[in-house]
Amino acid sequence: MVKRQAYQPILITDASRSQNDQLTSRQRRYVLMMGIRVACIIVGAILVGANAPLLWVWLPLCALGMVLIPWLAVLLANDRPPKEEHRLANRFHSRRQDETPPMSLTAEERPHKVIDIEP
Repeated sequence: MVKRQAYQPILITDASRSQNDQLTSRQRRYVLMMGIRVACIIVGAILVGANAPLLWVWLPLCALGMVLIPWLAVLLANDRPPKEEHRLANRFHSRRQDETPPMSLTAEERPHKVIDIEP
């Protein structure tokens, strides 16, 4: 007897985003973070030029932003979601199995029970 695999439909909510959408969102995030870096540079230059009070606090914060933000921007721009076979969630939690698979056997294909009646 040939075993049939139950057909498991893929829900649209299970579909991952297209590579184009992922790339676009990563590019936008990178540009936004680099814009914040430019703002840190500009604010630092304005603070030095204006000889602002508490300059010793603001300049290290701006410098920290100028150093950490590009590093984070590159890390996040290169980050992609894991591939389906590498997701831990799928290894530990299988899909919910319904009692009746979507493609069930017809009446002719179902195995018949044989009742043994001994005299």
